[in-house]
Amino acid sequence: MNVVLRNTSLVLLLSLALPAGGADLDAMIENCNGCHGDGGVSQWDDMPTIAGIDAFTQADALYVYRDEERACAESQYRTGDTSRPATTMCAVAADMSDDDIEAVAEHYAGLTFVPAKQDFDAALAEQGAAIHKAECDRCHSDGGSNVEDEAGILAGQWMGYLRTSFEQYASGDRPQDKKMKEKMDPLSADNIEALLHYYASQQ
Repeated sequence: MNVVLRNTSLVLLLSLALPAGGADLDAMIENCNGCHGDGGVSQWDDMPTIAGIDAFTQADALYVYRDEERACAESQYRTGDTSRPATTMCAVAADMSDDDIEAVAEHYAGLTFVPAKQDFDAALAEQGAAIHKAECDRCHSDGGSNVEDEAGILAGQWMGYLRTSFEQYASGDRPQDKKMKEKMDPLSADNIEALLHYYASQQ
Protein backbone atom coordinates (compact mmCIF):
# COMPACT_ATOMS: atom_id res chain seq x y z
CA MET A 1 0.00 0.00 0.00
CA ASN A 2 1.43 3.30 -1.03
CA VAL A 3 0.24 5.95 1.41
CA VAL A 4 2.88 8.50 0.85
CA LEU A 5 3.56 7.72 -2.80
CA ARG A 6 3.02 10.76 -5.00
CA ASN A 7 3.36 12.48 -1.90
CA THR A 8 3.90 12.22 0.97
CA SER A 9 4.30 14.81 1.84
CA LEU A 10 5.14 14.39 0.38
CA VAL A 11 4.32 16.87 -0.46
CA LEU A 12 6.33 20.04 -0.71
CA LEU A 13 4.90 23.43 0.23
CA LEU A 14 6.99 26.13 -1.37
CA SER A 15 5.81 29.68 -2.03
CA LEU A 16 3.50 31.71 -4.22
CA ALA A 17 6.38 34.05 -4.91
CA LEU A 18 8.63 31.68 -6.88
CA PRO A 19 9.57 33.24 -10.22
CA ALA A 20 8.18 31.17 -13.08
CA GLY A 21 10.65 28.49 -14.14
CA GLY A 22 13.65 30.46 -13.02
CA ALA A 23 14.03 30.60 -9.26
CA ASP A 24 17.46 29.52 -8.12
CA LEU A 25 17.71 26.47 -5.93
CA ASP A 26 18.58 28.35 -2.75
CA ALA A 27 15.45 30.49 -3.05
CA MET A 28 13.25 27.46 -3.69
CA ILE A 29 14.71 25.57 -0.74
CA GLU A 30 14.20 28.56 1.54
CA ASN A 31 10.55 28.62 0.53
CA CYS A 32 10.15 24.87 1.08
CA ASN A 33 11.67 25.16 4.53
CA GLY A 34 9.22 27.95 5.37
CA CYS A 35 6.46 25.36 5.62
CA HIS A 36 8.29 22.08 6.12
CA GLY A 37 10.81 23.30 8.68
CA ASP A 38 14.57 23.81 8.62
CA GLY A 39 16.22 21.25 6.40
CA GLY A 40 12.84 19.85 5.43
CA VAL A 41 12.28 18.38 8.92
CA SER A 42 8.75 19.22 10.06
CA GLN A 43 7.82 20.05 13.64
CA TRP A 44 4.07 20.04 12.93
CA ASP A 45 1.59 17.18 12.91
CA ASP A 46 -0.15 18.31 9.72
CA MET A 47 3.03 18.94 7.72
CA PRO A 48 5.20 16.11 6.39
CA THR A 49 8.94 15.87 6.74
CA ILE A 50 10.45 15.85 3.25
CA ALA A 51 14.13 15.45 4.13
CA GLY A 52 15.32 11.99 3.09
CA ILE A 53 12.31 11.14 0.92
CA ASP A 54 13.53 9.65 -2.37
CA ALA A 55 13.80 11.98 -5.37
CA PHE A 56 11.32 10.00 -7.50
CA THR A 57 8.51 10.34 -4.94
CA GLN A 58 9.17 14.03 -4.36
CA ALA A 59 9.38 14.92 -8.05
CA ASP A 60 6.31 12.84 -8.85
CA ALA A 61 4.31 14.69 -6.20
CA LEU A 62 5.33 18.06 -7.64
CA TYR A 63 4.39 17.05 -11.17
CA VAL A 64 0.99 15.89 -9.91
CA TYR A 65 0.48 19.20 -8.12
CA ARG A 66 1.53 21.11 -11.23
CA ASP A 67 -1.10 19.23 -13.24
CA GLU A 68 -3.67 19.90 -10.47
CA GLU A 69 -4.37 16.18 -10.11
CA ARG A 70 -4.27 16.30 -6.33
CA ALA A 71 -6.09 18.32 -3.67
CA CYS A 72 -4.18 21.44 -2.65
CA ALA A 73 -4.90 22.61 0.87
CA GLU A 74 -3.89 26.12 1.87
CA SER A 75 -0.99 26.39 4.29
CA GLN A 76 0.53 29.19 6.33
CA TYR A 77 4.28 29.66 6.62
CA ARG A 78 5.66 28.38 9.92
CA THR A 79 9.28 29.64 9.78
CA GLY A 80 11.10 32.59 8.24
CA ASP A 81 8.81 35.43 7.19
CA THR A 82 5.53 34.15 8.60
CA SER A 83 3.73 37.30 7.45
CA ARG A 84 3.76 35.97 3.89
CA PRO A 85 0.32 35.05 2.56
CA ALA A 86 -0.78 31.43 2.74
CA THR A 87 -0.02 29.30 -0.31
CA THR A 88 -0.95 25.99 -1.91
CA MET A 89 1.13 23.36 -3.65
CA CYS A 90 -0.82 23.64 -6.91
CA ALA A 91 -0.14 27.37 -7.16
CA VAL A 92 3.54 26.87 -6.38
CA ALA A 93 4.17 23.92 -8.67
CA ALA A 94 2.53 25.76 -11.56
CA ASP A 95 5.54 28.11 -11.56
CA MET A 96 8.18 25.37 -11.49
CA SER A 97 10.00 24.08 -14.55
CA ASP A 98 10.94 20.41 -14.89
CA ASP A 99 14.50 21.33 -13.95
CA ASP A 100 13.26 23.18 -10.84
CA ILE A 101 11.27 20.15 -9.75
CA GLU A 102 14.12 17.72 -10.25
CA ALA A 103 16.59 19.99 -8.44
CA VAL A 104 14.36 20.41 -5.39
CA ALA A 105 13.63 16.68 -5.28
CA GLU A 106 17.33 15.78 -5.46
CA HIS A 107 18.21 18.29 -2.76
CA TYR A 108 15.81 16.89 -0.19
CA ALA A 109 16.53 13.30 -1.15
CA GLY A 110 20.14 13.93 -0.18
CA LEU A 111 19.21 14.90 3.39
CA THR A 112 18.50 12.63 6.35
CA PHE A 113 14.96 11.67 7.31
CA VAL A 114 14.24 12.43 10.99
CA PRO A 115 11.35 10.44 12.53
CA ALA A 116 8.77 12.58 14.29
CA LYS A 117 8.56 12.38 18.07
CA GLN A 118 4.86 11.91 18.69
CA ASP A 119 2.41 10.09 20.92
CA PHE A 120 0.98 6.72 19.89
CA ASP A 121 -1.05 3.87 21.34
CA ALA A 122 1.16 0.79 21.79
CA ALA A 123 -1.72 -1.68 21.47
CA LEU A 124 -2.92 -0.08 18.23
CA ALA A 125 0.67 0.03 16.95
CA GLU A 126 0.96 -3.73 17.49
CA GLN A 127 -2.22 -4.30 15.50
CA GLY A 128 -0.96 -1.96 12.81
CA ALA A 129 2.31 -3.85 12.50
CA ALA A 130 0.40 -7.02 11.62
CA ILE A 131 -1.76 -5.18 9.08
CA HIS A 132 1.25 -3.55 7.49
CA LYS A 133 3.06 -6.87 7.18
CA ALA A 134 0.06 -8.48 5.52
CA GLU A 135 -1.06 -5.65 3.25
CA CYS A 136 1.63 -3.02 2.81
CA ASP A 137 5.13 -4.38 3.27
CA ARG A 138 5.57 -5.62 -0.28
CA CYS A 139 5.75 -2.02 -1.54
CA HIS A 140 6.68 -0.30 1.74
CA SER A 141 9.31 -2.69 3.04
CA ASP A 142 11.03 -2.63 6.41
CA GLY A 143 7.88 -1.36 8.05
CA GLY A 144 7.60 1.54 5.63
CA SER A 145 11.11 2.87 6.30
CA ASN A 146 13.05 1.75 3.22
CA VAL A 147 13.79 4.77 1.04
CA GLU A 148 14.96 2.50 -1.78
CA ASP A 149 11.35 1.43 -2.35
CA GLU A 150 10.75 4.82 -3.99
CA ALA A 151 7.36 4.85 -2.29
CA GLY A 152 7.94 7.50 0.32
CA ILE A 153 8.67 6.92 4.01
CA LEU A 154 5.75 6.02 6.25
CA ALA A 155 7.65 5.00 9.37
CA GLY A 156 8.14 8.04 11.60
CA GLN A 157 6.11 10.40 9.44
CA TRP A 158 3.64 12.67 11.23
CA MET A 159 0.37 10.92 12.07
CA GLY A 160 -1.83 13.90 11.24
CA TYR A 161 -0.36 14.20 7.76
CA LEU A 162 -0.74 10.47 7.08
CA ARG A 163 -4.34 10.54 8.33
CA THR A 164 -5.13 13.30 5.84
CA SER A 165 -3.43 11.25 3.12
CA PHE A 166 -5.63 8.24 3.86
CA GLU A 167 -8.72 10.45 3.79
CA GLN A 168 -7.73 11.92 0.43
CA TYR A 169 -7.17 8.49 -1.06
CA ALA A 170 -10.58 7.35 0.18
CA SER A 171 -12.35 10.42 -1.22
CA GLY A 172 -10.57 10.31 -4.56
CA ASP A 173 -8.92 13.70 -3.97
CA ARG A 174 -5.53 12.04 -4.32
CA PRO A 175 -4.65 9.65 -7.18
CA GLN A 176 -3.55 6.09 -6.57
CA ASP A 177 -2.63 3.28 -8.91
CA LYS A 178 -4.71 0.13 -9.30
CA LYS A 179 -2.48 -2.02 -7.10
CA MET A 180 -2.64 0.42 -4.23
CA LYS A 181 -6.37 0.92 -4.56
CA GLU A 182 -6.90 -2.83 -4.29
CA LYS A 183 -5.04 -2.76 -0.98
CA MET A 184 -6.65 0.41 0.34
CA ASP A 185 -10.32 -0.23 -0.41
CA PRO A 186 -10.81 -3.19 1.98
CA LEU A 187 -9.23 -1.39 4.94
CA SER A 188 -11.65 -0.40 7.68
CA ALA A 189 -11.40 2.81 9.68
CA ASP A 190 -10.02 0.75 12.58
CA ASN A 191 -7.40 -0.81 10.28
CA ILE A 192 -6.26 2.62 9.16
CA GLU A 193 -6.08 3.96 12.70
CA ALA A 194 -3.94 1.00 13.71
CA LEU A 195 -1.59 1.60 10.77
CA LEU A 196 -1.24 5.26 11.73
CA HIS A 197 -0.18 4.35 15.25
CA TYR A 198 2.25 1.75 13.93
CA TYR A 199 3.99 4.27 11.69
CA ALA A 200 4.02 6.84 14.51
CA SER A 201 5.62 4.29 16.84
CA GLN A 202 8.74 4.04 14.71
CA GLN A 203 10.80 6.79 16.27
